[in-house]
Order: sequence, then C-alpha cells, then structure tokens
Amino acid sequence: MPINSLSLSLSVSSVSMGEEGMKNDCKNAGNEKGSSKLTILPLIALIFYEVSGGPFGVEDSVRAGGGPLLSLLGFLIFPFFWSIPEALVTAELATFFPANGGYVLWISSAFGPFWGFQEGFWRWFSGVMDNALYPVLFLDYLKHSFPILSNTIARIPALLGITLSLTYLNYRGLHIVGFSAILLACFSLLPFAVMAVISIPRIRPRRWLVVDYGKVEWRGYFNSLFWNLNYWDNASTLAGEVENPSRTFPRALLGAVVLVVCSYLVPLLVGTGAVETDSGEWSAGYFAQIGMLIGGPWLKWWIQAASALSNMGMFEAEMSSDAYQLLGMSEIGMLPSIFASRSKYGTPTFSILCSATGVIFLSWMSFQEILEFLNFLYAVGMLLEFAAFIKLRIKRRDLHRPYKIPLETFGATILCLPPVSLLVLVMCLASPKTYLVSSAVIILGFALYPTLIHAKNQKWIDFNTDVTLRPSDDDLEGQPMVSEEHHVMSDEASHRLLSDLPSSTTSHASHISLSEAAKLE
Repeated sequence: MPINSLSLSLSVSSVSMGEEGMKNDCKNAGNEKGSSKLTILPLIALIFYEVSGGPFGVEDSVRAGGGPLLSLLGFLIFPFFWSIPEALVTAELATFFPANGGYVLWISSAFGPFWGFQEGFWRWFSGVMDNALYPVLFLDYLKHSFPILSNTIARIPALLGITLSLTYLNYRGLHIVGFSAILLACFSLLPFAVMAVISIPRIRPRRWLVVDYGKVEWRGYFNSLFWNLNYWDNASTLAGEVENPSRTFPRALLGAVVLVVCSYLVPLLVGTGAVETDSGEWSAGYFAQIGMLIGGPWLKWWIQAASALSNMGMFEAEMSSDAYQLLGMSEIGMLPSIFASRSKYGTPTFSILCSATGVIFLSWMSFQEILEFLNFLYAVGMLLEFAAFIKLRIKRRDLHRPYKIPLETFGATILCLPPVSLLVLVMCLASPKTYLVSSAVIILGFALYPTLIHAKNQKWIDFNTDVTLRPSDDDLEGQPMVSEEHHVMSDEASHRLLSDLPSSTTSHASHISLSEAAKLE
C-alpha cells in the first residue's frame, strides 16, 4: 500500500480541451483566495533571478578558467548545450502540467510517486542550499566598503536580518515578488550598461584571448558555469500561479534566455577587455573593483548596490520556487496538508517558513562548498527530469501538448544528450566530501518516504486525499470539455494508483458513460 498511502492520482486525458476550459483550469489551479496571477514580464524577471540575477558570481569563472578566454567561451557556448535544451523541456512539460509542483508532477506521472517524492526532496534541498548563497554574496559585496561585515559578530546578525526581511516579502504575495523582480532587474543591469558605454574607447580585444592552462581549475570552472546557467525549470513549480501558462511560459523562457546570456557576456567582455587584470584577482565582488577602475567611485558604489539588490531578487525568486514546490507536493498528497495552507495574501505560509529555516541553518557554509553540493543534487534531479520527458514523449505521444518542442521523439532524445553529458561530467568532477553529503541526502529521502506513508496510514498527520491531477490539453475551439469528475485513466502510474484505492473511490474516479466515451473518441 505504499502508493495508496500518499493518495497521488495523476489522471491523463486523451482529448483536447476548449479554450475556455483551459482558462478555467488555469484559474482553478492557482490561489483560491484571489491573488493576482503572474503575467509574462514578472515571470521573465522571476526566471531571470532563478537562473542568473546578473553577472554577480561569474567572476570565479575567470579565475578558475585561468583567464578571460575560457570564461567567455563557456558563457557563449554552454547555453546552447545546456540552457536552451533545459528551457525547451521546461516549456513543454510546464504547459503540459500547469499546476504548482512542476517537476514533481512530471516525475510522478512518468515513474510513479516514489520517484516524484525523491525528485521533490532532492530539488527542494538543492534549492534551499542555493538560496543560502545569496545572503552570503550580499555581504561579500558590501564588505568591500564595510570591512566590519567580515567579522563573525557582525556577519551572523546581518545574515539573519537579511533572511527574515526577504522571507517576509515572500509572505506578502507572489505578485509583489514578481513586480519587485522587474524593478530589481532594471536597477541591477543598468550600471553594467553604463559601464559598457564608457569603456568602449578602452577595450582591447587581444585581452579576451588570454588563458593560462596551468592555472585552470576544471572543477571550479564547470561548477561556476553550471551554477550560473541552471535552474530554468524552477519556475515550473509555480505554474499554477501563472496566467495562461500555455502561452506565457514558452515566451517568458525565451525572453529570459536572451536576457541571461547578455547579462553575463556584456559585463565579462567589458571587464576583461577594458582593464588589464590578473585572473587570480577575479572572485566574488570583483566587478565593483572593475567599476572603480573604469568609472570611478560612483560606479563602484552603484555596482555594489546593484549586487545587493540582485541577491535580494535571487533570494525572492528561489524562495518562491521552493515554497510553491512544497505547496504543490502537499496538494497532491505527498506532504502533510499544512504545507498547502495559505496566508491571507495567498502565499504558502508554512512552506515559506520551512524553506527559510533551511536557509538559516545552511548559510554558515562557504560559497564553494554550497555551490558544489547543490550542483550535485541538482544534477541528480535533472537526470530524472530528462528521463521523464523522454518517457512521457514515448508513452503519451497521443496527447496534445499546449507547447511542444518541434522535434519528434528521436530528435528530442538527441536534444537531451548534450545536457545529460554535462550533468554526468559535473557529477564526476565532484569531491569525495560532496559524494558523501549528497549520498546522505539521497538516503534521507529514501527513508523519509516510507516514514510519511506510515504517518499517513496511522493518521498521525493530516494529508490531502482528494486529488485529481492531469496534464493539460491545448485550447482548441469546439472540442468537448471533460469534467474533473470524468477522466480517461490511461497513464500507467494512474492505473497503479487507482488499483489501491477503495472500490468506491476507484469507481467514482474512473467512471465514464458510453455517451461520454463516444465524445472522447
């Protein structure tokens, strides 16, 4: 009874929905308390901050790459092998499953709820570790002007204050986070646009070609590239809060890809081409020094302020993704129902508090330690996501997808090979300590699943048991609308799940009249 105990029922409909039906599904998937839905510009800003937030943090790629050349090539080529394939897969699956939970729903539909839970746990843990970086980076930039922040006595209260303040903004509402992200993105990128303009007379292209292979640290180099260009799928965890996701998601992802790549390449081209520097000097916060050399103190302070606000934006975006992932897992019965409880602002209160607590406990770790740990866990989860994408393409090829990558299954499989190879490479380059910590997290996830099952069977904790989720079909005019009470149960996972439900529940969920069957055909 392990599957029945989590009561996850993923139903797949084999017909196209009408446009009005698609809109109703999107409305019902979100906050029942009437909070504003995310539109394309706030979603672009949130994806931008999920993935990038600007060039703050890319400085290590110059140092680890032994000079500008490998760093520039990496951020120019890496997106084609990693970012674009991941964004395309996310666009297809997020519009196919337009509900909170994102990749947890994809994995559950493809491989069953056990692996869906593992994906959710690994990715949540990775996300919390990622979010622990941003208060650290925030203070790393400010300590160049305020050396007192290097002292532990001042640093710990500052970290707590930053984390609690930003957590409160998340509590106030996702639409506030989205529009705040737009303003923060404009402010964070503007100083680099100004720096690019005033540095044009000083740029010497020959400086871009410098590389010292004796100084190259391949582990740090690939981890820096990978971290700065991943997490495209994070926004899928709040798909239920997006207005018309079938149209909004693909466009937002395209806009975000262009914005992210430009936000890395332009500052790197300027910083390495306009100033003669030693690659060993490039570390977190070094762009402020570049600003000082190019424009003077005013540009240095502006970049430091932009960095501080950018890290706020990244924290907000990651916190939203982590919290809505837990909410989505609770809504489908994988986590206790308390994780799905919403505040008067429509935000998942307990999920936000849980994620914030994890950030506080992990923020004492060093930047490089956090970076390698979260990259490894993220890579494990992404391997499952690509596998789920291919399996759903094969097993559910008959279903119409609101957005579909314009490739057949074989072509889609080839598209996944480069990012999968990079994932394996990042995992192979991990240190023994990373293998140890990541193995402990994976084992904890394996143990946590049956523990929750037992708690649910014993009714120690309240779980959501009224669950009917299905992939969304496209908005074709004139097609019959299938009600929530009548689904065609054709997914393998759905058959397994329903077979363990009580007979009354099963018959109700799978009942469909002959007339309705004729319509579906």
